[in-house]
Amino acid sequence: MTGMDARDTELKKELNATLQARRELGEEYESALVDSFMEKVDQRIDGAVERRLRRQLAEQQMEAARGARSARPTDSFGERFGFGIISLVMAIPLSGIGGGVAGLRGLLVAWIGIVGINVVQAARTHPDLFRRRNRPAKDGDRWED
Repeated sequence: MTGMDARDTELKKELNATLQARRELGEEYESALVDSFMEKVDQRIDGAVERRLRRQLAEQQMEAARGARSARPTDSFGERFGFGIISLVMAIPLSGIGGGVAGLRGLLVAWIGIVGINVVQAARTHPDLFRRRNRPAKDGDRWED
């Protein structure tokens, strides 16, 4: 079992334990249970971001030490794919929690956040994606968007 699989299994166990505790304790503890679970999710995300930043910093330091001047793409297919998968996996519990706690409003807030994070990631990895490219038309050319 890889490290990511073990962490996913651990998070699923935490979610199941939270849901079971909610059933046993009742609605009066729902907010505290949700807060506790979300804190664990936040810690997981913070840890992943910290590891990624440390890795990128180490790579930059190694490139600087080597005197590398070649341009490296901002990310790889694997990073983009992984980000998309994590977004979808996190969307499930966030949708359930948002919808369960605040109904349709909570569900909308959860999905606005998920979409927002993905738009920011897309803008970071593809800076020209949201810029409109206008150039004057030459004879025989068409406008490009």
